[in-house]
Amino acid sequence: MIQQLFNSDSFLPERLSMIEGQLRRRGIRDENLLRAMSEVPRHEFIPEAYWKQAYEDRPVPIGEGQTISQPYIVAAMIAALQVGTEDTVLEIGTGTGYQAALLARLGKQVFTVERHAALADEAKRLFQKLGYGNITAVTGDGSHGLPEHAPYDRIIVAAAAPSIPEPLLQQLGEGGRMIIPVGSSDIQVLQLARKSGGEIFTSSLEGCRFVPLVGEGGFKPRNF
Repeated sequence: MIQQLFNSDSFLPERLSMIEGQLRRRGIRDENLLRAMSEVPRHEFIPEAYWKQAYEDRPVPIGEGQTISQPYIVAAMIAALQVGTEDTVLEIGTGTGYQAALLARLGKQVFTVERHAALADEAKRLFQKLGYGNITAVTGDGSHGLPEHAPYDRIIVAAAAPSIPEPLLQQLGEGGRMIIPVGSSDIQVLQLARKSGGEIFTSSLEGCRFVPLVGEGGFKPRNF
């Protein structure tokens, strides 16, 4: 199914241009990731009205006040995770599922949590349409993680939090890596957390701006 869609995809030239002009040019060198981003049809994960913008270097609205991040940020975050073929990945902030689809091509199993039921339902529809059978999508408070399937080898959070939620740190497996935007509602920094010997080590990567992670371990709805 996936290969059939790929072969008939009229957006392939735009996708390849995105790879060369936006990703390689800015230092993304993970060939497995670049291959995944050349194959996953990003336009399928945004409203058709925005298809002409699907492969431009910008975020795109997807409804419910949410956006799909610009391709470079998606690539930079996933590259920092260093996802292996046997890794189980937890994603917080499914949106319509683009990032989860990329992770599914790189890892073994993806669990993804979305706060907005309408977006989670759309993601499930797209996963089925495009043939991604190794993704489990649920609706809930992403700041709680998904403890029933923990521990996770990799965790990626596509929404900003004032600090790293403790449940996510607890659900990160030994030797695991997590990336999350941390900061205020206006500006954040991508933080990479690594667990080694039961301890958490964090480092800052680059500045960014994400929609808020709303929930018990994130920002409160009244603050936005």
